[in-house]
Amino acid sequence: MSLQTRYDFTLPRGYVDDQGVVHRTGTMRLATARDELEPLRDPMIDGADDPRLTVVVLARVVERLGTIELVTTREIEGLFAADLAFLQDFYGVINFGSQEEYEELIAAQRDAGAPVTTQAVAPVAVPAPAAEDGSADAPAVAAYTRPGRSAIEEISHDGR
Repeated sequence: MSLQTRYDFTLPRGYVDDQGVVHRTGTMRLATARDELEPLRDPMIDGADDPRLTVVVLARVVERLGTIELVTTREIEGLFAADLAFLQDFYGVINFGSQEEYEELIAAQRDAGAPVTTQAVAPVAVPAPAAEDGSADAPAVAAYTRPGRSAIEEISHDGR
């Protein structure tokens, strides 16, 4: 039996590049200790609670985003909030979650009507949030939430 170290995903909205191309699919690899430690040495990062730390770590572990083969902090910073939250949750599940939590995430996507294939690296898609007015055009929202995460934390406005 081999260890799966790379996971395909599909963003809820997608990254829009400078040419207006939407990139929704990607690949994330498992994080190493170095992926979590090196960004703390960056002089732009003020410590483990700095919100930019997430951006730097995700830029290290997202290997592909659509046709973009070199994902940098620029692309991660350009994500819509829903996509950033999805990648944070996806990172948590593949790195710290159990197989059951991963399967729950896959099942939630399947139940929400998102395509999930049965290949060696399972793609994951999270539909965009439903519109507030409940209109029929709004897609369904997946029921999966990462354990311990009830909401996106607000970033302080003190310049950091």
